[in-house]
Amino acid sequence: MQVLAEHSPARTGDLAARQRLAPSTVSTLVGQLRAAGLITREVDPRDRRASVVTPTDAGRAELASWTQAHERRLDAALGALSETDRTKVRAALPVLFRLVEHLGEAAE
Repeated sequence: MQVLAEHSPARTGDLAARQRLAPSTVSTLVGQLRAAGLITREVDPRDRRASVVTPTDAGRAELASWTQAHERRLDAALGALSETDRTKVRAALPVLFRLVEHLGEAAE
């Protein structure tokens, strides 16, 4: 859902490539998300032989809920660390962000 929200509308194959998953795996997930009312599937206006998926309002709300739950969990875990360890984590963040950017570029 996160990748779809960031790159919507998207073809299933494009989502699979971004996540480095088998297209059949993503197709199954798309079917489940569609059945749950979290995404829609429509004909691709640029290529009527293909379809694109887009999050619904319910899907965006569910993603926001998941994100908030993860943030609370991370906050609790960071709160359990000593101040020294939290300082080390903060110091490492710029390097970790660059690492994620490089990984994203490599996937494209």
